[in-house]
Amino acid sequence: MRQNRLKRLYTTKVVTKLREKFRYSNVHCVPRLTKIVINRGLGNESQNAKSLELSSLELTQIAAQCVVVNRARKAISGFGIRAKIPLGISVTLRSERIYSFYDRLVNLALPRIQDFKGVSASSFDKFGNYNIGLKEQVIFPEIRYDQIDRLSGIDLSIVSTSVKDEDRLFLLRGLGIPFQNYPFLVYDKRYS
Repeated sequence: MRQNRLKRLYTTKVVTKLREKFRYSNVHCVPRLTKIVINRGLGNESQNAKSLELSSLELTQIAAQCVVVNRARKAISGFGIRAKIPLGISVTLRSERIYSFYDRLVNLALPRIQDFKGVSASSFDKFGNYNIGLKEQVIFPEIRYDQIDRLSGIDLSIVSTSVKDEDRLFLLRGLGIPFQNYPFLVYDKRYS
């Protein structure tokens, strides 16, 4: 099986730069991506079976993997939620699929956002996950604009094994995510 180009970039350049900068003694201590979780809340569409099916189809096209429908565990009358109604859909990408999706996200989808100036460098949560909220699904080239019924947002969580925020930021910069303060790829030949 042929290795993804972003995975090849990670193993050849990013790992060596991370080991030099943070002085990791072991290769297994170098931070890496473990999974990417893509999810979408259904909101008012949860009662409509057709919109659930269309949302599932869109997320399946974006992730190239089947979705999981997340259902309510118990009824909450204050929010108008009944037990076992669908609340959202999600996909968890692992291994090689992480790098192929990440490559499409960074190189194809994010540049298609109108007036895009980079993503925020402060979107790390306390567990080290990097979270991105996208307002519309049409930035992905797999989605055809004439086949969607309405625009809806997507949430992405990029999970890595790094412990410190500086390591996480350096890892994602090395893999090409355009942060607002660091718009260029760190390992481009012009800048290294």
